[in-house]
Amino acid sequence: MFTKILIANRGEIACRVAATARRMGIRTVAVYSDADANALHVQACDEAVHIGPSSPRESYLRADLILAAAQATGAQAVHPGYGFLSENATFAQACEDAGIAFIGPPASAIAAMGSKSAAKALMAQASVPLVPGYHGDQQDPAFLQAQADQMGYPVLIKASAGGGGKGMRAVQQASDFTAALASCQREAQSSFGNAHVLVERYLSQPRHIEIQVFGDQHGQYVYLFERDCSVQRRHQKVLEEAPAPGMTPERRTQMGEAAIAAARSVGYVGAGTVEFICEQDGRFYFMEMNTRLQVEHPVTEAITGLDLVEWQLRVAAGEPLPLQQHQLQIKGHAIEARICAENPQQQFLPATGQLQVMRTPVAAQFERAPARIDSGVREGDVISPFYDSMIAKVIVWGEDRPAALNKMDAALRDLHITGLHTNVAFVRRIIHTDSFAKAALDTALIEREHEALFKAPDVPMALAIGGAMACLLAATASGTSTGQSTDPWTKTDGWRLHGSPRHSEVLVINEQSVRVTVTRRSTLSYDLQADDASWPAPVYLQFHPKATGSHTAPELLDISINGERLRVSAYRHIGHADHIDLFTEQGHVRVQRVDPLRQVGTSHAAAGRLTALMPGKVVAMLVKEGQAIKQGDPLAVTEAMKMEHTLTSPKDGVVSAILCAVGDQVAEGVELLRIE
Repeated sequence: MFTKILIANRGEIACRVAATARRMGIRTVAVYSDADANALHVQACDEAVHIGPSSPRESYLRADLILAAAQATGAQAVHPGYGFLSENATFAQACEDAGIAFIGPPASAIAAMGSKSAAKALMAQASVPLVPGYHGDQQDPAFLQAQADQMGYPVLIKASAGGGGKGMRAVQQASDFTAALASCQREAQSSFGNAHVLVERYLSQPRHIEIQVFGDQHGQYVYLFERDCSVQRRHQKVLEEAPAPGMTPERRTQMGEAAIAAARSVGYVGAGTVEFICEQDGRFYFMEMNTRLQVEHPVTEAITGLDLVEWQLRVAAGEPLPLQQHQLQIKGHAIEARICAENPQQQFLPATGQLQVMRTPVAAQFERAPARIDSGVREGDVISPFYDSMIAKVIVWGEDRPAALNKMDAALRDLHITGLHTNVAFVRRIIHTDSFAKAALDTALIEREHEALFKAPDVPMALAIGGAMACLLAATASGTSTGQSTDPWTKTDGWRLHGSPRHSEVLVINEQSVRVTVTRRSTLSYDLQADDASWPAPVYLQFHPKATGSHTAPELLDISINGERLRVSAYRHIGHADHIDLFTEQGHVRVQRVDPLRQVGTSHAAAGRLTALMPGKVVAMLVKEGQAIKQGDPLAVTEAMKMEHTLTSPKDGVVSAILCAVGDQVAEGVELLRIE
């Protein structure tokens, strides 16, 4: 067994590998970029080596620098994690040539499966069913469009060397093909260094089911059952579960044996995933093989009781597979949710910023559903534009699917994140939809349940107002509840000679301004009146001891509104005291207290200006100065968090000035062009 390994990755997978290695008595070496100098994965490892600037192309994608770090530190093996160089055959071969074990398949297997086109040709020879499409080498745009026209729309353009939903576009009609192809090729070149694409018939309501396989250096293979990854947005997975609902033992065996045949055909070693696209009637087609550990591997670990990273290390060290196929069993049901920094209400636009609050279910005051949290960040860290937007993975296990669903709902309810947009509330809505609850799964679930998923905020206005006012009144109320002083001049209870203490606050909730009048009845009792609405019953406040945090001091409140008792966690941010984040049973809402002494500024998004939505790189300018444009026309394309974002015109007009060039790095809010 190895005594020291280098982890050629970052984030939660690097932390995960470090934890398993430590348990096995193996020392670890981290690599890090400028942006990750204080990252969690650096602290999780025994040693760390700086490998370059923040851009992945200058650090985590520099095979030469990573290999040099392994040699300099005496690492005997390199674990590539997933993403970056994990499926780079050249890097795997370089490790082998240097006498350093690559914890993954041989370079030949990566090369064989690394190209979707080549892999599909290999599967065709093995008589594995394939989705109809063009998988060849001809890349002329006119030829590819002719192939698409012939098979009929909609079609799917996919990066041949891609993965993770990048370099993938669904095209609904012929007129959109050219632009979609160009965008797909740019993203493929940027993410994988290869612009080669394939074109397939687009299946409108398929399921995405994958099989976890393992092979060792002695020719033994097993499959560790399946995962259903059908719930996706922008071709990227949101929720994964194991086993796949509705899977019969016979179909599981068929798919498992097909996956092993695929692995055996290329002499596969280590952990891999064979992905299938499945019709609702059970027919399945080979899509691709990911020659690495998958992001969703924890659900397989949960239902099998195995540590797949430990299996990787043992197999890479030459040991045989720990178990044979007949010894593997499924127990219970597991679900994983990917928590990302993104705004579902803005077409899942990735978000950047500081994690002002990040409280996980196991650390919550009202702990109800212990969950496994895999994350490479912690409270106070910054989600930067250089890497992907995933904050954490929440994994739960139950005796059956309903039990797992209940645990996931409780875990998401107790996950508190502030400082930037996240998809926590959106994912929680998904698991409450009829489709997901009843396991009516397919890749179009999010579109089909659009009305339920993109509805109005979950937190009622009365609760948002009551919680915010409870937080604002907390200091005064707690200061008067001790009863230790009888001196009226030291109290902060708002006492006055005539009448009850009364004052007003202006709150902004979900972009709606509300004036709230507060009348004090007693130490913990208040009457609230909001504009024209009032509540006849007072709001009663009961305070728990304050928790401490590096960025916040949360109030844990019991409040009563109209006789209904509710629990609220309220966070007021140091330096941003006018913002209050409330976490309730119904969800999360941010409330802004308007300071009347502070001048209200105007929107920076003035008409006629096109600004960058987030920090990124300008990769295409689609218009010229003097060009007439219509509202909604695509104007420019930026790249951030390894994804392309097309910016469209906010109005009809003429492009009067272009203020940036292709290749420029721009900050959020920077003006890119002007429209008259």
